[in-house]
Amino acid sequence: MIRGIIYFYRPAYIRTIVYMLQSSEYQVGPYLKWYWRTSDFSKVERRGQLTKTRAAKMLVYFLDLAVLITIALGLTFIYIGVKRESAGAWPFGLALIIAYPVLWAHLIVLPIIFGRAFLVKPKNFRKLKGAEKIFAEHQGLKIAIAGSYGKTSMKELLSAVLSEGKKVASTPANKNVPVSHAIFARSLTGDEDILIIEYGEGAPGDVRRFSLVTHPTHAVITGLAPAHLDKYKTLKAAGDDILSVTKFVPEDHVYINQESPELKDYIKKSFNTYNSSGALGWKTSNVKITFDQTNFTIKNGNDSIELHSGLIGRHHLGALVFAAALALEFGLSKDEVARGIAKTTPFEHRMQPYELNGAWVIDDTYNGNIEGIKAGTELLSELPAKRKVYVTPGLVDQGKQKKSVHIELGKLIAKAHPDLVVLMHNSVCKYIQEGLETAKFGGKVIIEKDPLSFYTGLKNFVAAGDLIVLQNDWPDQYK
Repeated sequence: MIRGIIYFYRPAYIRTIVYMLQSSEYQVGPYLKWYWRTSDFSKVERRGQLTKTRAAKMLVYFLDLAVLITIALGLTFIYIGVKRESAGAWPFGLALIIAYPVLWAHLIVLPIIFGRAFLVKPKNFRKLKGAEKIFAEHQGLKIAIAGSYGKTSMKELLSAVLSEGKKVASTPANKNVPVSHAIFARSLTGDEDILIIEYGEGAPGDVRRFSLVTHPTHAVITGLAPAHLDKYKTLKAAGDDILSVTKFVPEDHVYINQESPELKDYIKKSFNTYNSSGALGWKTSNVKITFDQTNFTIKNGNDSIELHSGLIGRHHLGALVFAAALALEFGLSKDEVARGIAKTTPFEHRMQPYELNGAWVIDDTYNGNIEGIKAGTELLSELPAKRKVYVTPGLVDQGKQKKSVHIELGKLIAKAHPDLVVLMHNSVCKYIQEGLETAKFGGKVIIEKDPLSFYTGLKNFVAAGDLIVLQNDWPDQYK
């Protein structure tokens, strides 16, 4: 308690406040909620640290200056009160000095609110108007990728394959919001054959707005699962928003992941579907999954192609087959498709395998959803190992479905029969345990109270012959 109070008056406290703002993506509501449920600010930066962007540096300088001015003002009032025996002056000055950490933690939101309203929004509006013109006039095919999960992997996969025979440009990394789309638009040369644009939905109306700016000609829907339900409130609301992109493209240019059960009610007969069994007339066979590769064959009549991908897991098959089939439909040769598929590798922290002390680690720690959990637990079940370990902190942004989703998560883990389950101590841990108990899980369960130490010390935890699957992340702003 005393240590926490002392931290209020240390210089590091200012950096912590800015870190909390940055981690909350400068959203005032989530930042204030996080601030008021925090009892010890010295323990806030457990999983990450302040990224010293221009905005973050400006906020730190602003707060440093504001604190110095506040302390000077407080001392002035104390001096006036004592020197001139003013009864009200010195208590006010003392209150300023004592309360400035809490005072400025709240006042700091004012420049953010006004800056967003009078500087950021007008600037972004101009950028988006310019981007909309660029996209509208671009003669290339424009493929929009939307969904609750699998968007970045699909984008990278399509880009790798289509680039073997076409000039392709795609949005970088997971940059999938309006400003990122505007920056991407300005980077185009105009002679690209295909543009691949990832849509990062987060609140109702997002996908429609993205579509109005980017003018898609084709749409790929990767899946629907509980995500961002703090804003969407219901899964149907999220689905309606994601599928709104289909209103902007011809129906025969829509491609939907048939293995996402929540998309079932959205599929029309005129839409194209894909799954692990095939896509666009091509059928899958001879599937073999290893620790670092997925091998399979696709056939269409008398035509067949043997394909090898660095992506791992049966859940990738649908996307791989679809990418190959779409590339063939767009005019690429079988050799070009095979070369493109061979170049596909896991995106960082998305089913990314690596060896550690003779063990295989599957890093899937990018924030996920229940469909990702299904993929990870199925992979854990399928691959051989002396000891199987499953590690997760749970899922964030599950809204009212938080309990039911995490009970299901526990059941899925139990179904994979790992020897050991490591759960991170947080607000959803008890629900995962309830799911494990309901499914009568017979393995060992460890509750880890220091996630950072566990992850950084992973090499001391694993042994030769182990298979350890790490799924999802739990940023500092979540309790």
